Amino acid sequence: MKRLILIAAVLPAIAFTQSTPAPQPVQTRGNPILSDGRYYSADPAPLVDGDTLYVSAGRDEAPADVNDFIMKEWQLLATADPGTGRWRHYPAVIVPERVFAWAEPARAYAGQMVKGPDGRFYFYAPVLERDSAAKDRFAIGVAVASAPTGPWADAHPTGPIISQQTPDTNDLQNIDPTVLVDDDKRVFVYWGTFGRMRGMELAADMVTPKSAPRPMVGVDGFFEAAWIMKRRGVYYMMYAANTAGPDSACTPAVYHACQAYATATSPLGPWTYRGVLLKPVSSTTSHAGAVEFKGRWYLVYHTADARNGGHFRRSVAIDRLDWDDSVSPAAMRVVQPTRAPQPAPAPTRNLARRATAAASNEPLPTQFWIKALNDGIVRSAPLPPDVWSTALDQRPADAPWIEYRWPTPVTIDGSRIRFFAGTLMGTPDGTTAPVSWRLEYWDQGWRPVRGVIGDVSVSSPVSEVRFPAIRTRCLRAVFTPDTAEGSNHAMAVSEWEVLAPAAKVSASRTSIAPACGA
Repeated sequence: MKRLILIAAVLPAIAFTQSTPAPQPVQTRGNPILSDGRYYSADPAPLVDGDTLYVSAGRDEAPADVNDFIMKEWQLLATADPGTGRWRHYPAVIVPERVFAWAEPARAYAGQMVKGPDGRFYFYAPVLERDSAAKDRFAIGVAVASAPTGPWADAHPTGPIISQQTPDTNDLQNIDPTVLVDDDKRVFVYWGTFGRMRGMELAADMVTPKSAPRPMVGVDGFFEAAWIMKRRGVYYMMYAANTAGPDSACTPAVYHACQAYATATSPLGPWTYRGVLLKPVSSTTSHAGAVEFKGRWYLVYHTADARNGGHFRRSVAIDRLDWDDSVSPAAMRVVQPTRAPQPAPAPTRNLARRATAAASNEPLPTQFWIKALNDGIVRSAPLPPDVWSTALDQRPADAPWIEYRWPTPVTIDGSRIRFFAGTLMGTPDGTTAPVSWRLEYWDQGWRPVRGVIGDVSVSSPVSEVRFPAIRTRCLRAVFTPDTAEGSNHAMAVSEWEVLAPAAKVSASRTSIAPACGA
């Protein structure tokens, strides 16, 4: 320990520092911790020091109609007891360009704070390297402070410790670092994204590579957001996985992710995949960390559940993490996300939330998610899972349809469909609205809702129809796709409402309704 302290003491004086911000008290009634929409928080990383639990997080600042990670700083949350809901919020604890002389402003992606063997705190920060010829300029720097709240300084002022040019040449996007200070004081760092994770040992100074980077083997389905920890002699690697498909244990839609984990008996693996511990949440990305605090384990993660939140306006949540010690190695039980108490639902004529959705093109392409039809969420700039769509690379079949099935018959007299026409992020082509649509209901066979043809206006994405009340257990919307020369023929729906004659408090679906005629 004395030798480690001596190493720390001779680090050079550093000009680039950032002062400690004043904390703001926060009282929560549940998740997310910061919920009022003034500060969004993402990519949480927990740290325990003494009797305090700290959670570092990036700050999302994207406008509601912008699909991009606008992240200019890191912030910090602190509590003596998560159960009380009392937190201290430290905004702008680290701003990249104020700490790293070699960094560009903004792009404060997922980082992690750890306590080093020398008793100081180190923050591993993925930022853009300003003067670099690398194809991808994301690089990982390290800041150091005597307290989690700062002030912070560059621990390696000559530049990043990981990039496409150091410690070796690579073609990764070098982000999402996670760090383990092992029981024997050895230090390991892991990082990567887009399905590729690497790891290596660091020297006691927390910045110098001690081994060559190597790929992590056995982290099945890995996409990004690694988190390393150790419990009872076993190494656990959590990560965002997106092994997508209709029968996936992780997620049906490729843009969403679950949290999966693997175990190993040595810090650099090989790893053995163990399963899923957190299903997809309301944000497409999934980033989590786990820590033991005062005898209990907690999982911190982010969602889109704050006021006016979204996929690029995320907020940190925390829940208990339980273990199954009846098996070896111990298993992480699936975490059930919780939310602060919500207002009682307002009466509504919309019965869609009680229905099971189906479509003519199931199984859907993995970009899309059938639940988007009746999740009650409409985004100004949707990502592909926010809509139901026909495939974007082929003309849809004649008269594609979407369908609702209720467990028992309902009485309805109207319907609204919100179409999406435009470009979807991550897809080669956009979508067009159909020429028209009609309704069919089930009555010992499919029958037309007479006189109902929905017109689609170029100026409005919402098309509504009314009709004499009918009673049925199944309803279909059947579309006439746009086959005009030059159109891409694909179409998308972001929300489909089915209306009862009178408004009532309507519960969400509690069971899968069988197909009509089954």
